[in-house]
Amino acid sequence: MRAAGPPVDKTRTTPVTIATEREAAASATPVRPRRAGILKRIIDHRYDYLYVAPAIIVMLVVIAYPIYYTIELSFFKTPANLQMKDKIFIGFDNYVTVLRSTSFHEATINTIIWTVFSTLFAFLLGLAAALSLHRAFVGRGVLRALLLIPYVVSAVAASYVWKWLYHSDFGVIGALAVQLGLTDQPINFLDNTTTVLPSLIVVNVWKEFSFAMVMLMAGLQTVPEQLLRAAQVDGASPWQRFWHVTFPHLKGVSMVTVLLLMVANFNAFIIPWIMTGGGPAGASDIWITQIYNIAFGRQRYGTASAYAVILFIVMMVLGYFYVRALTRGDDARGET
Repeated sequence: MRAAGPPVDKTRTTPVTIATEREAAASATPVRPRRAGILKRIIDHRYDYLYVAPAIIVMLVVIAYPIYYTIELSFFKTPANLQMKDKIFIGFDNYVTVLRSTSFHEATINTIIWTVFSTLFAFLLGLAAALSLHRAFVGRGVLRALLLIPYVVSAVAASYVWKWLYHSDFGVIGALAVQLGLTDQPINFLDNTTTVLPSLIVVNVWKEFSFAMVMLMAGLQTVPEQLLRAAQVDGASPWQRFWHVTFPHLKGVSMVTVLLLMVANFNAFIIPWIMTGGGPAGASDIWITQIYNIAFGRQRYGTASAYAVILFIVMMVLGYFYVRALTRGDDARGET
């Protein structure tokens, strides 16, 4: 018969320490997996990139190489014989020349004014048109089609039409202002250093607001009708319903629309070049038209390349925020 061991005290418990409490809390709390980096995503989906490899190769040829050559050319001086094989390496002198030039500072101010006001008024006018067309009324489809005309019309054709409308001698706008008694003589829109840039902004807003209208009309489809009705029942005014219900649902599409408009306006060339060519006296000269003038007017390819690289950096910054705005929803879903 086996000897009985020492009696076991069932009331005895394991001592609880701070360390054990932390371990228990850590084991009870679910660990959220860390979001995979972009390199790991590429590796995980490496076979998917085979489907887009032809497009990537074409982009490398027609986009990546010109960017590389432009950056390389920005460090060289264009020789007098215009033979690029004889180009002279000068380092960052082209960048210093561009950044110190008075014309660059003036063009920068014009570019900021052009971009900010074109983007602002195109967005506001597009928002107003989208809100108006979101309601059902007779002839809404016809009005939508008419408001899309500025966007689908060629920018070259629109520039020439508006150039004649603004003409100081034969323009319809100036003649109409005289007939209505607003002015004693036709207004010189495009040959006046004070009015030329606002006149071009009007044309650009007319051309772009349809794009903003289409984008915002799509965003309005995501606004829950139940919330609008509930706010109306609660006595909210139209402005309160827009600001507290409609606009929060438009923040995402509004951000994307504004960024796309800013990128398009920074790169806008056709309207300013055809209508004024940057004149008079550089009053409507923006970055893109000045780059064209330096490169193909003065044949200073190195300086123009340095100017283009500066513009490219600004575009990359805007592109980063655009991609972040597009992938914000994907990142939020990936973290959950």
